[in-house]
Amino acid sequence: PRVGIAVLIFGRANQVLLGERKGSHGAGTWALPGGHLEPGETWAACAAREVLEETGLPVSRLRFLTATNDVMAAENKHYITIYMGCTPARREDCRAPPPVMEPDKCREWRWVEWEEVTRWYRLQEEAEAQKRATLTAGNPAGALAPRVEHPLFLPLMNLFRQQQYWLPLQEY
Repeated sequence: PRVGIAVLIFGRANQVLLGERKGSHGAGTWALPGGHLEPGETWAACAAREVLEETGLPVSRLRFLTATNDVMAAENKHYITIYMGCTPARREDCRAPPPVMEPDKCREWRWVEWEEVTRWYRLQEEAEAQKRATLTAGNPAGALAPRVEHPLFLPLMNLFRQQQYWLPLQEY
């Protein structure tokens, strides 16, 4: 497995920063800032580097939160995703979404309340369960519906699935 770093940037009013992915696996899904751990790099250094590269935001109060095991069978990829938490180094950076620094990888950044992210997760779980039930019933045509408005990237889905009792807002 490769090691990925995902960064929960805690802004104001229980908000975290999410970006809509494009141009790679998970295109069209919403994800946390992050990327690949480079050889010899610490988790904190990787988190700070990736956030700065992707958003232009300097961060502070970086620390380890949790991890997930992410198998992306369709893409033949396997990651261990390390979740780091932090806050923007400047509180004023929470007022508006940061700029997209890598437009080939991200369509937009958005501050989203954690409860809303949780709602997106539940809607996606329901849609995936409905798709499985439709396939099981022998109706492959119906397996395409329903569409989820804000689909989450698999590692973020797995954060909810594998860490069911973890409450990230209590961390910051």
